[in-house]
Amino acid sequence: MCGITGWVSWNKDLTRYPAILENMTETLAPRGPDASGKWLTANCAFGHRRLSVIDPAGGAQPMVRRREDDTYVIVYNGELYNAPELRRELESSGYSFRTTCDTEVLLLSYMEWGESCVDRLNGIFAFAVWDDNRRRVFLARDRLGVKPLFYALRDGELLFGSEPKAILAHPGFPAEVDAEGLAEVFALGPARTPGHGIYRGLKELLPGHCLTFTPEGASTRAYWRLEALPHRDDEEDTAEHIRWLLRDTLERQLVSDVPVCALLSGGLDSSALSALAADYYARTGQGTIDTYSIDYVGNDKHFRASVYQPNPDRPWVDRMREHLNTRHHFVEFDTPELVDSLRSVVLARDTPGMADVDGSLLLFCREIKKNATVAISGEAADEVFGGYPWFHRKEALEANTFPWAISTEARFGLLSPELAKAIRPEEYVADRYRQAIGEVPHLDGEDPAARRMREMSYLNITRFMPTLLDRKDRMSMACGLEVRVPYCDHRLVQYVWNVPWSIKSKNGREKGILRHALRGVLPDDVIDRKKSPFPKTHNPAYAQAVKRWVLDILDDSRSPLRPLVNAGQLRKLAADDLDSFQIPFFGQLMTGPQTFAFLAQVDTWLREYKVRLVL
Repeated sequence: MCGITGWVSWNKDLTRYPAILENMTETLAPRGPDASGKWLTANCAFGHRRLSVIDPAGGAQPMVRRREDDTYVIVYNGELYNAPELRRELESSGYSFRTTCDTEVLLLSYMEWGESCVDRLNGIFAFAVWDDNRRRVFLARDRLGVKPLFYALRDGELLFGSEPKAILAHPGFPAEVDAEGLAEVFALGPARTPGHGIYRGLKELLPGHCLTFTPEGASTRAYWRLEALPHRDDEEDTAEHIRWLLRDTLERQLVSDVPVCALLSGGLDSSALSALAADYYARTGQGTIDTYSIDYVGNDKHFRASVYQPNPDRPWVDRMREHLNTRHHFVEFDTPELVDSLRSVVLARDTPGMADVDGSLLLFCREIKKNATVAISGEAADEVFGGYPWFHRKEALEANTFPWAISTEARFGLLSPELAKAIRPEEYVADRYRQAIGEVPHLDGEDPAARRMREMSYLNITRFMPTLLDRKDRMSMACGLEVRVPYCDHRLVQYVWNVPWSIKSKNGREKGILRHALRGVLPDDVIDRKKSPFPKTHNPAYAQAVKRWVLDILDDSRSPLRPLVNAGQLRKLAADDLDSFQIPFFGQLMTGPQTFAFLAQVDTWLREYKVRLVL
């Protein structure tokens, strides 16, 4: 895993601006703490920060290969899980390799197959290839958008980077946000519109898309989308195929030249991956795998069950670590460091995020990085297999909006009248929902119930899942930790996407077919455990700390947040019991403390990035 950036211009001599490329590249140092590289010619400047995972000695970037008079240069962030197969195919076509890294496999794949190379890739990736002879740059992003890639087009120039900060480091790209950008922040929150970069003029290359930039201009195309196809397998064959896909995917993703661990919450998704990994380690003589879990000081006393978080993780973590005999690490955080992390999260994301859910993940990754460089995570299983409560609730299924955005009036009431008038949050969410529903592919003759469940799955995979993948990438890479997400294997996602809901929800359970597929892999009580999301703090000290923070902001006449919020409503909320303020948002109940933490993040973002609002 790495950080990539670049600048392509048809009207400037970029060799005159090495300092700009250096600044853009160094913003990504946390993503790649092991090495830095630059490549600079008149029209193209590439920068790279490296996190060494495969072939630490031979995989330096930017990587350059020449064939006759042609020069090809690549910067790449990601992992190819089918690199061995591609390598053998390329060798049979006459190519020779100088390294054992997948970067060289990817570059030679482009040289052999051109832009269609993306159709052959199994992995998580964002990359750019400069084709010197044809005077073009080709950018591509993996099918599910696990790895980020932002870009901006201006006056015959292309800027790109793994994170917005790399592009913001260019003097020609100021940190400006217009009404649409603010609507993304306040109306949609982290579940932003795919392709939207928040900052004015900034875009994110969509998952499964590629971009070509030449002197004639830029063009983008989709090379992969979810397809609606008839599902021919019966229930048992479906479970067997899912089990095979999971095992094959995980074993590909355990390949590494540096230490690998697994995240273990004691839930179905992470327990399954930990069990399969432990089995693979035992079969291949690699010993015992390390596992990690997270908790908070005081949660043993303050935990309160809810429909979104029915029970604490700790007893289930104990159950699984003993069952698998892993080398387990309990990581626990206290309120002061969690509050402090809210600022670090903004700098990692370049935008406001998911409050303490982000902050705790950042701290968690920082601890894991002390002993490992790669982690396996159960992210995305709920979106793929239908695990969230809203898949099973009549009011969510019948709502004409995103299921995680129901009952947002209370949140919108915290905006200032001026901001609400500028961004029209209800209209904005409705427009984005119509856009999403309009994209859904269907089968001819689908009955209304099947059609709606297909829509719900599509919304979760294309709108909510990117939120969590973005969070996982940004928090982990801010610590130089690579996190792999087996449930995002495109073969698995495409297959399960077409599984009928009657099979997917076997026995009337969320993720029913996954539970069935894991019989014999996990203990029955773990298989039957009710879904519980990433844990949050229940310590009242956290609520008091973020409340004081926001009240101090409201008392600061220089605060850039003040004109954007309804100060009276916020003060009233602060005077009440913060936990009484609960709305379904961000995949769980967004409580008063999380709302205050989010607003504190907005204030931090506007100050730290010196954001200029263009309304």
